[in-house]
Amino acid sequence: MADKLGIIIVAAGRGSRMGTKESKQYLLLDGKPIIVHTLERFEKMSAVEEIVLVTGREDVQRCRDYANQYGLTKCKHIIPGGKERQDSVYQGLLALDRSTEWVMVHDGVRPFAHPDHVLACLQRVQEMGAAVLAVPVKDTIKVVGSNGTIQSTPDRSSLWAIQTPQAFRFALLLDAHEKARQEGFMGTDDAMLVEWLGHPVDVVPSDYYNIKITTPEDLPWAEWILRHARGEVSE
Repeated sequence: MADKLGIIIVAAGRGSRMGTKESKQYLLLDGKPIIVHTLERFEKMSAVEEIVLVTGREDVQRCRDYANQYGLTKCKHIIPGGKERQDSVYQGLLALDRSTEWVMVHDGVRPFAHPDHVLACLQRVQEMGAAVLAVPVKDTIKVVGSNGTIQSTPDRSSLWAIQTPQAFRFALLLDAHEKARQEGFMGTDDAMLVEWLGHPVDVVPSDYYNIKITTPEDLPWAEWILRHARGEVSE
């Protein structure tokens, strides 16, 4: 890719659903913090020029130590995040070099994004201006009311589970974040902000290994994925 690509890794959350005192991004996976696995995935990609890691204020120095320890030379900025994830991404955008043409936002606890899928997402964003990795939903999804009663069943064939990274033209995502801040709009992901702005977002097929490590049940699954990637276990 000729134009400059920057990556924002968001790792400022505390992860209460994991049920541990330690934040989930710092839990060890095969002897190494999950966040380091994630950073290494992008460090190895030749298309990536700059990584901004957004973390908790109290964890900035720890992450700087990780960057030095593991040789994460593309991790140019390690900065404190905001109150909400959306605030943290905005801080990451402000930290990126202004010559950046394309930006990808990625969850710090998704260490298994396949490089081929990431590159496919980059190719699509050059055509569309906004693209996200996703997989078709396997389960039947129900819309449930506050009383616990099913209200409707969406057509599963049109439902996709959205993952990260999510890729955008830098100027487009910055504009979406700034307008959302001005109007008090909060989205659940960056694609939602761009959709709210009225810009189409394309889906790029990913795989089911690109999990977000969120709950205790995810940890043994993550260990298996890591071993499978090394050829230590079969399907």
